[in-house]
Amino acid sequence: MLDMKWIRENPESLDRAMTIRGAEPVSAKLLSLDDGRRSAIQTLQDAQTRRNSASKEIGQAKAARDEARAATLMSEVAGLKDAIRQGEEDEKRLSAELDGILASLPNPPLDDVPIGPDESANVEVRRVGEPRRINGARQHFELGEASGLMDFEIAAKISGARFVFLKGQLARLERALGQFMLDLHTTEHGYTEVSPPLLVRDDAVYGTAQLPKFAEDLFQTTEGRWLIPTAEVPLTNLAREQILNAADLPLRFTALTPSFRSEAGSAGRDTRGLIRLHQFWKVELVSITAADRSIEEHERMTACAEEVLKRLGLAYRAVVLCTGDMGFGSRKTYDLEVWLPGQNAYREISSCSVCGDFQARRMGARYRPAEGAAPQFVHTLNGSGTAVGRAMVAVMETYQNGDGTITVPDVLRPYMGGLDRIG
Repeated sequence: MLDMKWIRENPESLDRAMTIRGAEPVSAKLLSLDDGRRSAIQTLQDAQTRRNSASKEIGQAKAARDEARAATLMSEVAGLKDAIRQGEEDEKRLSAELDGILASLPNPPLDDVPIGPDESANVEVRRVGEPRRINGARQHFELGEASGLMDFEIAAKISGARFVFLKGQLARLERALGQFMLDLHTTEHGYTEVSPPLLVRDDAVYGTAQLPKFAEDLFQTTEGRWLIPTAEVPLTNLAREQILNAADLPLRFTALTPSFRSEAGSAGRDTRGLIRLHQFWKVELVSITAADRSIEEHERMTACAEEVLKRLGLAYRAVVLCTGDMGFGSRKTYDLEVWLPGQNAYREISSCSVCGDFQARRMGARYRPAEGAAPQFVHTLNGSGTAVGRAMVAVMETYQNGDGTITVPDVLRPYMGGLDRIG
């Protein structure tokens, strides 16, 4: 959520940010609502102040046995009660309308984010590794189905489209990838492992900005809780409604969890395979930092995610997302796109985003820069470290052999009981 004080001081900057993010200029409406809310609050406060003073005067009039004066004042107080009730309703209505608009506005991008309408304007910043070119390369689902270790048909009968059964060595490969990533981030990158709840309340999903705008992308239980779309939600909310000490920052958390997404806007896209499922495993990275350290932390987090791909021996590229392609709550995002020989293309496997204080304002997450200093909002970051299913896609397609088997990357063999080949 954006700071109304900043909006009042920088209305042109807000409108420009909204325009390059594909939204309508909105500063005039926000300022009008804020003026109305402020006026309602002032009127309410004036009425409350007069009610309190009039109540004292009633006591004084009665003590002086001035019944006429007391009756006049009592009539005034009765009228003030109606004015106060109306003032409270006006303030509540205007605040709700203002907050509703603020909650719907995307985060303004940083100045160095490329401007553009969609992914065509994303900017590649580096390539790592040589893409493997394989004549007659098969896609991962062809390899998996041929081996009998990947079954979409029975999953569709049981759960519907965009689900899968993994069996035997592929089920173990999925587990191995998640454990490898988690071990790397906790033992070498300084992240604290967390096992979070998979069901969260409205406030938690609102805090990380999936609600209210993206409710259709989520799954909700009959009791009103939400299945997490990523562990970003519970991990980031670990700081909610707290005032942290600057000396304790940054906080770095990681978790390996199932993630659940409705894929509401992806009809017809990646309908086969593991690229876009309703349920998938993911290793999430979350950092909570001081305001002046978040840009540095963003580069660090991205490097941590890249190290996963380097250790697996996968070719990839890093791109900066443009204003029209970046996420709602992000100020800047790096996407890591891994090379898939079966598709002969780079596909996204990780997004690392810096959100500034956008989420912290929604969560009430603050820190005290120094002893006695006024609290400030923390900055939050999140990234995939990485998506386990997509990493398995890349491993299967990159390490496929002509006979349909898959060579297990060296770094995963300890997690596979020494197995060096699948199938």
